[in-house]
Amino acid sequence: MEFYRHTFPSRRSNVVARNGLVATSQPLAAQAGLNVLQAGGNAVDAAVATVATLCVVEPTSTGIGGDAFALIWQANEGRLYGLNASGPAPAGLTAERIRSQGYEAMPQLGPLTVTVPGSLHGWQLALGRFGTRGLDTLLQRPIAYARDGFPVSQMIGRAWGYSTEKMSQHPDSRRVWLPGGRPPRPGELFRNPEFAATLQSLAEEGYDAFYKGEIGRQIAECVQAAGGVLTQEDLAAYQAEWVEPIAVPYRDGFAFHEIPPNGQGLTALLALNIVRGFDLRQMGYGSADTWHTLIEATKLAFADAHTYIADPRQAGVPVAGLLSEAYTAGRRALIRPEQALWPAPGRPPGHGDTVYLTVADGDGNMVSWIQSLYMGFGSGLTAGTTGVQLQNRGANFSLEDGHPNQVAPGKRPYQTIIPGLITRDGRAWSSFGVMGGFMQPQGHLQVGVNLVDYAMDPQTALDAPRFNWLDRLTVALEAAVPDAVYDELARRGHNLVPRDQAGRYHFGGGQVIVRDPASGVLIGGSEPRNDGAAVGW
Repeated sequence: MEFYRHTFPSRRSNVVARNGLVATSQPLAAQAGLNVLQAGGNAVDAAVATVATLCVVEPTSTGIGGDAFALIWQANEGRLYGLNASGPAPAGLTAERIRSQGYEAMPQLGPLTVTVPGSLHGWQLALGRFGTRGLDTLLQRPIAYARDGFPVSQMIGRAWGYSTEKMSQHPDSRRVWLPGGRPPRPGELFRNPEFAATLQSLAEEGYDAFYKGEIGRQIAECVQAAGGVLTQEDLAAYQAEWVEPIAVPYRDGFAFHEIPPNGQGLTALLALNIVRGFDLRQMGYGSADTWHTLIEATKLAFADAHTYIADPRQAGVPVAGLLSEAYTAGRRALIRPEQALWPAPGRPPGHGDTVYLTVADGDGNMVSWIQSLYMGFGSGLTAGTTGVQLQNRGANFSLEDGHPNQVAPGKRPYQTIIPGLITRDGRAWSSFGVMGGFMQPQGHLQVGVNLVDYAMDPQTALDAPRFNWLDRLTVALEAAVPDAVYDELARRGHNLVPRDQAGRYHFGGGQVIVRDPASGVLIGGSEPRNDGAAVGW
């Protein structure tokens, strides 16, 4: 890693610490996690405190009515654990029921998109296995922010405004999230006493208050009253699960690790597998050849992802075949240096609006955690007097007969949210992630390449300009990409979003922690495109 080798417009420096570091998308949440580390908690304790605070201070993106995934490195075991806390479709939700209501594709909002919230059971599994603190301790700061109020930060305030129309449609959503008939402005205090009471119930009564108690009852009643089918029995039956992470070797002893399907972490690994066959260092950072190669690898990876990723409990996902050397070589050979390709899925050999945070403690443990409601404020529904907004993750199901991701009772949908982790010589080196829907694996590829191929420090790797492949030949590039590169990519056949329109697209929100393998020093960076912060001690 080399400081100052590459520089991009940014007002942020890396945060360097030894005893612990937290990086996430809202400073109050980062400080909540750091406070837990300073009080003797470990990385998992701090991660839950951080994400619980995010549920209060960044409600546009996350809440306990959504899903979560995590990669957890346990230093004393030298082992990486994967946690899938994504919920399934309700038992009563079928493709036939949805089509009978006049839909030809999955709706994007409303009660039919609400899947079982999984995040809270993810907290339970993580703390039960690795934590040293309970909810009674870890929820104190988020309870205080919800009860007493917090000042809305700048980018979150903007995102809140974008959801005004959506949240106006549901009475409880309008009451909670649009006080006085409008969203709070940046810098204004916002209080959510109903959610404070919900968190207090969890602190005093535990997780059953949500899945089997009064909170769950109100969630089920809210969805059913709006025309959905989620029941309290669906909530009570839910179980998050530990999963074995998937990985690909990269170069120089580095390997990238992701959560297996139903998440789209496989997409990032597919792209990285293709890219490692090219000499990016020789191409040079920021050259048209490098941009072209990364874009083409992304397109091929998504073509396979949208074809094969589904819930492996109900549909076979050929992970090993997709990541095999022979299959990767064939996909890599499709890339032409002078011509953008039209992406199409291959045939591998067969085998049986989001928040991200990363935490590292002084003992060598690292946590990569991501949690989301999916789109801004999720489905648009808020459950009764709980202050809990409900996710619309079911929007990612397919209604196509025979598709592996076709909606079905008890099935988990294709998930966009993915945590990432990089090992070096078999030990945790970097915990990182880039939130933002289908931008996420693209962000993992681009930030990961910056860190490994171009030896950028964490903050520089995040500051660097990005692309967002949208579909087929269409790509958006950030304004910092030079005109000469923009023109050359257009010449090669990429359909580039006009420069004056590219600002409408999302280029991700990332956080990175790197641990120096020699000294144990932690180096953290936080996304300059949002309100976040890295803090350490």
